[in-house]
Amino acid sequence: MLLTEASAFAVPDWLDDKWLFYAGLLIPVVLFFHIRRQRRETISLAKQAEAKEAGMDEPPSLHPVIDPVLCIGCGSCAKACPEGDIIGMIRGKAELVEPSHCIGHGACRAACPVGAITLVFGTERRGIELPHVKPDFQSNVPGVYIAGELGGMGLIRNAIEQGRQAIEEIGKRSKQAGRKVEAAYDVAIVGGGPAGISASLAAKAMGLRAVTIEQQSMGGTVAHYPRGKLVMTQPAELPGHGKMKFREVGKEALLAFWTEVIEKAGLQIDYDERVDRVRPDAGAFEVTTNRRTIRAASVLLATGRRGTPRTLDVEGEDLPKVVYRLVDPEQYASRHVLVVGGGDSALEAAATLAEETDANVTLAYRSAAFSRAKKKNLERVAALKSSDRLRVYMETDVVRIEEDCVILKRGDQTGKLPNDAVIICAGGVLPTQFLKDIGIEIEVKRGERAMASAEP
Repeated sequence: MLLTEASAFAVPDWLDDKWLFYAGLLIPVVLFFHIRRQRRETISLAKQAEAKEAGMDEPPSLHPVIDPVLCIGCGSCAKACPEGDIIGMIRGKAELVEPSHCIGHGACRAACPVGAITLVFGTERRGIELPHVKPDFQSNVPGVYIAGELGGMGLIRNAIEQGRQAIEEIGKRSKQAGRKVEAAYDVAIVGGGPAGISASLAAKAMGLRAVTIEQQSMGGTVAHYPRGKLVMTQPAELPGHGKMKFREVGKEALLAFWTEVIEKAGLQIDYDERVDRVRPDAGAFEVTTNRRTIRAASVLLATGRRGTPRTLDVEGEDLPKVVYRLVDPEQYASRHVLVVGGGDSALEAAATLAEETDANVTLAYRSAAFSRAKKKNLERVAALKSSDRLRVYMETDVVRIEEDCVILKRGDQTGKLPNDAVIICAGGVLPTQFLKDIGIEIEVKRGERAMASAEP
């Protein structure tokens, strides 16, 4: 029997009913996800506009650049970021919405399934000074290597990885040179933080003659975080020890971990010893400290960028009551304390003092908004301010520091604030002169890609 044209294309009643049934189920689901995506995009646009209006639209250092052509809008990068809503989805593409809060984890790059993300240092508008470092971690001075925060990679995991990789390169150099170079050590490791400890472990595992020198106490920069500070990290492999499995840990627990690692490995780290000069000498290096002079075939600089605190350059800054980091909050109990700065260290110091002591705490910052602070710290400060436990003065400069007060200026107005202690948390400056004396070139990075071996 031949089918007519109408019967050939007719849809059976049972199939039509089933199609309507499934469509009825599918449409609400599609609408739900569409509305949710629109809501998230609205939030992302608002955050992006807020950051731009507040002048917080420039990332401080290492950060992702997203290629909109390659981006497929899957959102994997936004979900992978440990710092929260740094990346948002706008018009179906990933974009930085809170650039100033990005601290260069690199988890977004690793999560991107199509390779649309590149990690770069600095931007066209905001360059960052970094020492010249080659892919093998060697500076422009043969035999002098740089790893960790000094080279722009400040996160714990990155520093650990770079310390290990740098020692591997130094080991190759040492093997090629043999014992032709007269030196007591194959490598002098300057810095006892995560990069320095990792490098020391790697050197021990490789049988290199190494000496490790740290100008501060155990843990380097980590040792001077406020008590209870949560340090974001990612799992990392420590040479000869195994994997660090925690992702977020308190300062005390992290320092206890480092102590255990050092004792278990039998590492010798010379603390409270400052390296004053590194000088090339007959194929090796003469390393002069405040205690001695040693010779090493290679030098690994694994120091932080905060070794030289940024000063305010105001009258009275040399008074004994002025310090550049918070160590023990209890010593400030019942005192008038001024914390100066707008980054995480300043907000954490002010909040810790207000929460843990009865000190009269004031936080002063020269700009109209906190430009490089995590959301957790911003919320802590806002809560303390609203409960009158912390005074916050924005767009305020320190004019002069006196024995019993500080002189502050905001716009055309100048005022006197009773004061017993000043904590300046304005960050650190690159030890430029120290590096230049060695012969290391300083470069200004403006959106240049991080070397492949350094990327997490």
